[in-house]
Amino acid sequence: MKTTLYILTFCVISVASEFSEGDDKLAALPDLALKPPRITAEFDPDTVKSTRGAQGVPAIERAANGRLWAAWYAGPSPRGVESSGSYVVLATSGDDGVTWSEQLLVRARRFVHTYDPCLWIDPRGRLWIFWAQSAGVQDGRMGVWAIVMENPSAVEPKWTEPRRIANGVMLNKPTALKNGDWLLCIGLWRDNTNVPNVKFDPEDLAPYTAEMLTHDLGEERGSNVYRSTDEGASFERIGQVRIPGTRVDEHMIVERRDGSLWMLLRNTGGMAQSVSTDGGRTWKESSICLQGRTFANKRFFVRRLRSGGLLMVRNNAPDGKRSHLTAFLSDDDGATWSTGFLLDERESSYPDGVQAEDGTIYIIYDHQRYTLNRNGKVGVGSVQLAVFRENDIRAGKSVSDGARLKVDVTRLRKGL
Repeated sequence: MKTTLYILTFCVISVASEFSEGDDKLAALPDLALKPPRITAEFDPDTVKSTRGAQGVPAIERAANGRLWAAWYAGPSPRGVESSGSYVVLATSGDDGVTWSEQLLVRARRFVHTYDPCLWIDPRGRLWIFWAQSAGVQDGRMGVWAIVMENPSAVEPKWTEPRRIANGVMLNKPTALKNGDWLLCIGLWRDNTNVPNVKFDPEDLAPYTAEMLTHDLGEERGSNVYRSTDEGASFERIGQVRIPGTRVDEHMIVERRDGSLWMLLRNTGGMAQSVSTDGGRTWKESSICLQGRTFANKRFFVRRLRSGGLLMVRNNAPDGKRSHLTAFLSDDDGATWSTGFLLDERESSYPDGVQAEDGTIYIIYDHQRYTLNRNGKVGVGSVQLAVFRENDIRAGKSVSDGARLKVDVTRLRKGL
């Protein structure tokens, strides 16, 4: 009897020990989305242009010597850029956007989505590349990363090591306030029914599981505002806006002449807004400032021009399609806008921009980022550039010397 009891006890202890060791091994696995990506100038057979099925969601900046930098993300699927195999490409132009060369690849490890690049030259003249990382297409936590170079005028710049800044996604440029603070608009999607979205074959994913890679950050979800008071050495979350119908925040902030901060957000009801009078810590009750399908659920770009006016670039199709990309100007801090200057009547989306010291405006956007979408439509997978000046917007047509529209930065297929 004693022998039987001993054997049973030994078996229970052995099984318990085996499960305990297994749990410890799982707990010791690295968090894939928190690992730094590979930053390289070498494009392998999986990332060269000829192997891409889609590319888009671009960003642009301009160095003091006129060198242009552009970034977008790409992947193998022809349907679009949203995939767990996507990566970020950085390209540069030394001839004002006539020709471009791809310089850098940002690619996370397997099962991690690398996407939504953002380029920004800070007040010190450094170029930042921000991007997001997420397990699967969206893991509920995401994460904003960055590398920095001191001299964006250089052909072969040196970069800092990758650094994770915050949970969420930041697609739009930071805003440098008059008091020296930097504000970053980082969204942690709240009303999106497609988050989390981590779908892999369980056998392929092992020893990880989809449950291990998904997250729910609760009340941190919203249109968050991060601040740096030390020129990017550190960042802290100081405020948040929540507006029903904000599935993909893509918010941005403008400092008005009276010192208040005006936040605009992408929303399913149109373009939403909120105002802060304490540097971004608290925000007033939000509202839809531009309502209807023309404005709803689309990324836009807004920035203060050197003249003091506000530039807004957005889709302007009455039927709500992502087409008729148009530039508008406001001289009264967004209370009213000009009639508009049409940049591209074709399918177009996700504008970003920068203004040179001489007043030239550069707007980058994508046109048919897919090569074959879900409906069987063939696309070109292109990133486009528009170059113009403020007087073109005021005239509602190209009147300045050197204005250029529908310029190829990159494309995957020939076509319109």
